[in-house]
Amino acid sequence: MSALAHAASVSNQAARGSSAVPLVELAQVSKRFVKSLDVAAKIGNAFGAGMREEVVHAVDNVDLAIFEGEVVGLVGESGCGKSTLGRLAVGLLPLTRGRRSFRGQPLEGLAPDAARRQQLKMQMIFQDPYASLNPRMRVVDIVGEAPVAHGLAPAGKQAEYVAQQLSRVGLDASLMRRFPHQFSGGQRARIGIARALAVAPEFLVCDESVAALDVSIQAQVLNLFMDLKSALNLTYLFISHDLGVVEHISDRVVIMYLGRVVESGPTSDLYASPNHPYTQALLKEVGKVLPGKRTFVPIKGEIPSPLAPPPGCHFHPRCPYAMPRCRTEPPALKEIAPARLSACHLNDTSPNDPSA
Repeated sequence: MSALAHAASVSNQAARGSSAVPLVELAQVSKRFVKSLDVAAKIGNAFGAGMREEVVHAVDNVDLAIFEGEVVGLVGESGCGKSTLGRLAVGLLPLTRGRRSFRGQPLEGLAPDAARRQQLKMQMIFQDPYASLNPRMRVVDIVGEAPVAHGLAPAGKQAEYVAQQLSRVGLDASLMRRFPHQFSGGQRARIGIARALAVAPEFLVCDESVAALDVSIQAQVLNLFMDLKSALNLTYLFISHDLGVVEHISDRVVIMYLGRVVESGPTSDLYASPNHPYTQALLKEVGKVLPGKRTFVPIKGEIPSPLAPPPGCHFHPRCPYAMPRCRTEPPALKEIAPARLSACHLNDTSPNDPSA
């Protein structure tokens, strides 16, 4: 069991009084997107142009364990690999390296029928509730196509089955003959949720699922997520850049930076005492409503390109505590307290918080 899986198990045991095999586990998972040289580039290389393939290091040796009934928040800046990791978790993208397992069973190399059954148990709700819905299909087909195709509902009962799914997410079944453009953003979000639930999943990846909604609608959809979790015993990986939303909905938080996990822990502990300098910077301005004038100091610099990530600790070009070691040696993700992990060399030099 990886360090992250062990820490998650400790957190799960403390919260639920039991230690179990993770529902979903990713072990040393990496994803590279390679742009091969086109014909012009190959011809140019023949004359000494020296052009090379472009390789995007989207996810870099990530361990992630999620236990049944948990809501795990996955947080980081745009471009850090959150969405890619979510797609890897549910099998929408193939792994470059590493392995996936569901209830302890490896998912790579399964027979087609077994792989299909396992895949149905893991679904994704996408960020844009309009772009992810086929504009040429009516809602009855958007929600009902997959359960009919996989034998979860008979074709003659499709409308009845879809009506149940729409009612579950708070939509009027009489609207099922409409097209996506005839709904508001909040209604489209609910249609996306209904489509995911229609195949009776156990694990949902919610990729910025409320980011495009008004604040009042966000609250309604978040409450819906929690109601569905209780009613259907769902497990969530909730991807977001909104730290306030993550604090509200998550049992445990995982912080990513440029393809790597830099810290994880129970939500209350991590928000109360962030360890990694990147986590500290992210949380510095969250949830503070104080009188008087305050100066906001953003994280210095820009997130480096995943085409050429910095050596050593990826955060060292922006870190106020960077040491020479940080520029050459990647820090290991280590346990710093029960159920708490952090990847920072400062934890090797001092038992105190990096900000001390």
